[in-house]
Amino acid sequence: MLRDRLLSASILIAVIVALLVLDYRWPLGGASGLWLMPLLLAFAFGTAIDVTRLIAAAGLAVDRVAAIGGAALVAGAAYIPIVWPLFGDPYPADCPVGRTGWIVLAAAVAIFWVLVRQMATYDSGRPGEALARTLSGVFVSCYVGIPMAILVVIRDLGEGSWGIAMLISVIAVAKSSDAGAYAVGKLCGRHRLIPRLSPGKTWEGAIGGIVVANLVSWGCLFGLIPWLADVNESPPLWGPPLFGTALAVAAMVGDLAESLIKRESGAKDSGRTLPGLGGVWDVTDSLIAAVIPAWLALAAGVAGA
Repeated sequence: MLRDRLLSASILIAVIVALLVLDYRWPLGGASGLWLMPLLLAFAFGTAIDVTRLIAAAGLAVDRVAAIGGAALVAGAAYIPIVWPLFGDPYPADCPVGRTGWIVLAAAVAIFWVLVRQMATYDSGRPGEALARTLSGVFVSCYVGIPMAILVVIRDLGEGSWGIAMLISVIAVAKSSDAGAYAVGKLCGRHRLIPRLSPGKTWEGAIGGIVVANLVSWGCLFGLIPWLADVNESPPLWGPPLFGTALAVAAMVGDLAESLIKRESGAKDSGRTLPGLGGVWDVTDSLIAAVIPAWLALAAGVAGA
């Protein structure tokens, strides 16, 4: 089990690092993030597949095609301003939609895509099912799609290598929080955090995750980013503790959100796609929640300019 976990984690990390290096050194068409698009869509598809499977296992109606398609649509919409110049003129600076408005538009389209799917398959002899499939489809589309799209937005922030440095920092802080909470919880965890929801999580592990995330945050904001990107100013001293703590807490919320749905469906893991790790959602659960405060923190200037 441990060997499978380490092997899957090593392969996954190697793939991510290889794509990040390619995107950093040789961006396709000069556009940021295109090397990462297959990985993003794979994570979006995989997570949506896991979530819809658990919803169905809990006995709730779900239109898996509508939900998975909606999640991919919302996640991919963030790439529209990035790929725009590849087809001719630069993306218009005065475009009313801006660079992030496409995510909102795609979320609205996904909602009606789910509704149209239910209209096409409506059965009056099964009252409540269409509504349940609509609600589950909209939830999956937005829960998976919007955070994945925000990762694309973070990659596209700033000039030069600033965006990719930010993206690496977000992933490193969020996932190191997971690792720290797991290690400290196994080592000295005594007081359970929310026993009815996740018996394995402890207060000691939660504190350990926050501490590790803060240490990684200092390393990223004062080490990785100045080394990888051309920054104009150093981050403020309050930046790393705010960034690390916010992402660590959000990552725990994301992990517990998955635990809630797994409890409702009676599943131990979200899937079996990654031997030793579980499903794709077992990898993305904390990151999905962490990207939201990460984006706000970066906008607030935690990493300098």
